Amino acid sequence: MALWRGSACAGVLALALGCVLLLEPELPGSALRSLWTSLRLEPAPPGPPSPESRLAAAWDALIVQPARRWRRVAVGVNACVDVVLSGVKLLQALGLRPGKGKDHAVLHSRKDLEEAFAHFMAQGAAAERFFSDQGAFHTVAQVASESPGAQHYVGGNAALIGQKFAANTDLQVLLCGPVGPKLHELLDDNVFVPPESLQEVDEFHLILEYQAGEEWGPFKAPHASRFIFSHDLSNGAMNALEVFVSSLEEFRPDLVVLSGLHMLAGHGEELQRKRLLEVVNALSDIPAGVPVHLELASMTDSELMSSVVHQQVFPAVTSLGLNEQELLFLSQAASGPHADLSSWEGVPNVGMVSDILFWILKEHGRSESRASDLTRVHFHTLAYHILATVDGHWANQLAAVAAGARVAGTQACATEAIDASRVTLRAPQEFMTSLSEAGTRVVLDPNKPVEHWRRDGVSFHFTPVLVCKDPVRTVGLGDAISAEGLFYSEAHSATGFE
Repeated sequence: MALWRGSACAGVLALALGCVLLLEPELPGSALRSLWTSLRLEPAPPGPPSPESRLAAAWDALIVQPARRWRRVAVGVNACVDVVLSGVKLLQALGLRPGKGKDHAVLHSRKDLEEAFAHFMAQGAAAERFFSDQGAFHTVAQVASESPGAQHYVGGNAALIGQKFAANTDLQVLLCGPVGPKLHELLDDNVFVPPESLQEVDEFHLILEYQAGEEWGPFKAPHASRFIFSHDLSNGAMNALEVFVSSLEEFRPDLVVLSGLHMLAGHGEELQRKRLLEVVNALSDIPAGVPVHLELASMTDSELMSSVVHQQVFPAVTSLGLNEQELLFLSQAASGPHADLSSWEGVPNVGMVSDILFWILKEHGRSESRASDLTRVHFHTLAYHILATVDGHWANQLAAVAAGARVAGTQACATEAIDASRVTLRAPQEFMTSLSEAGTRVVLDPNKPVEHWRRDGVSFHFTPVLVCKDPVRTVGLGDAISAEGLFYSEAHSATGFE
């Protein structure tokens, strides 16, 4: 009888719970599971999958290999050793105190370092600067290297992109850049460095990381990011450019990736113009059937950026990779759309970003009336990515943009696959595809995470990023994103060295 009474009781309670579900369908799943558990019945059925887990599963289904894959990738020309540590702890170790946040195009002193770090930390924005005083830099670098918790990694956009490509064992990777003994030790065995690129001393870059919510005096970081600085003369003068170009004929790559132009910012205008002209001449020697991707990286010199845009560098490359800081600075330096915006507030507006990407390809990309090779721009910011391509030149871009976003989540969290419990969606739930003309409104659907739209011969692929809640390392994310996006891309006109 007691058993029957208990069963009847459980049945009545289960019926009551069913009524609650019927009358209050919007009641949170957590509340229902708690109520179910309190009844001491069978374990509650699992709740619906989170938006993050649904999005990750949808990505996995979308990310497929291109029909034709790269076999040999040549990467140059900046490479170094990154010394990664807490920015706040380094400033404290240097005896610095919080002052005012202020950007400096070039750092001349410890005070400039503290002010620039505070400026970008308050925005949660990544930045890179040249430290002009060699003696002061080496003193700071020694303190950084000896700091508890400091770690040494492969650094420099070219080396990081090459390292990411080398993870695919069926790819041959050539890296040209100033490679010292420590960097050579850190590089993947699948990365080939020509003897002419080896040097006796490494170039060191200091990477000051900060976590979301971390404070430095009155400044509080809204996002985890990093501030990078160096006194790097080899990379700054792009000394490896000639070795890089001379190595291509023998290596015969299917894809060329170039980076390091931003390192010219620490030098005078005459050297900048000279090296840019040599870059353009070098690129012109690469066969037309070999796509060239330019990873732009952080620039602060508006004249240098304007020269990169107008001095035939853009028309000489096929693809471009950049983040939100670089995109806005490019538009400001070249009088593009939304150039009156001083900086992004929070997550960059998708419509504004889309307008600038469209302008880049329409004003500087390939068309019937313009002799330009530029047909692809891969934009990445913390919350979302956009791949913009001139129609008819690239395939598999849906998979490429999804793969780039997926690797942002896995690398930041240091996991092999997306762990839905450790990431979060920060992309706008809805947005307009353009602000300068009548765009369309898009509502984000985690089950269909890649949105696609077209505008006058340019295709856009958008996907949110699953942002790591507690990132292990933020350095090199942009390079990993670009490398992964390129790995899954297919260029229709790519024929390689013939």
